[in-house]
Amino acid sequence: MSLISITRFQADPADAEQVRARHAALVTAIRAALPGLTEARLGRLNDETWVGVWRWDSAASLQAARQAVPGTVAATEAFALVRDVTAEDIEVLAEL
Repeated sequence: MSLISITRFQADPADAEQVRARHAALVTAIRAALPGLTEARLGRLNDETWVGVWRWDSAASLQAARQAVPGTVAATEAFALVRDVTAEDIEVLAEL
């Protein structure tokens, strides 16, 4: 069953372009290294609050990424710009 991971974080408005570029680089790096990331979206609630919405094909794929990705160059660079990071995982039960 697929999962949706929602990550909220804060970033300085002056870093908006870098946040977008580093998010894209992180997605690319994860897809190159591991299977399972089927969708990745980045949005902004206001000038400082961002939301990443990523869809995974399974809980196992998400878990593998969470074990392999921290400490990589792409992850280190992406998270260097952000603060107050929270994440929630949603098991998809129905798609209508």
